[in-house]
Amino acid sequence: MAEREILQVAAAVIEHRGRYLITCREAGVHLAGYWEFPGGKREADETFEACARREVFEEVGIEITAPKPLTVTHYDYPDRSVELHFFTCSLFRGEPQPLGCEDFRWVRPEELTGYSFPPADQPVVARLLNVVAKEPVCKRE
Repeated sequence: MAEREILQVAAAVIEHRGRYLITCREAGVHLAGYWEFPGGKREADETFEACARREVFEEVGIEITAPKPLTVTHYDYPDRSVELHFFTCSLFRGEPQPLGCEDFRWVRPEELTGYSFPPADQPVVARLLNVVAKEPVCKRE
């Protein structure tokens, strides 16, 4: 059996005022209707950081600060294998618009559970939720 090509993808976990930008995948594409952190396939001649910047601009028309590595996930879907390179960054310039996505939302970490994310994104969602879970429930005065 021949090995499958692994799609290399960059995704941006964009924070702005305590919220994260998520986008909804368009109809007719792989995993249509799922929410995700904006990003896409890396071109042969670009770095993952450059890919994240390009994809964010193509999907929502904004510029981001310098992407910093967060984590890499691997997932084997029935029809393809992906290697996702996640980066943290912030909004630098612009207002998001749904240019290459169905919709977008700015959500607080605890709101992420209200959206369906692809399996490959789940480790990042869990990581963001864990950050919230570590906050104290009550504070002593």
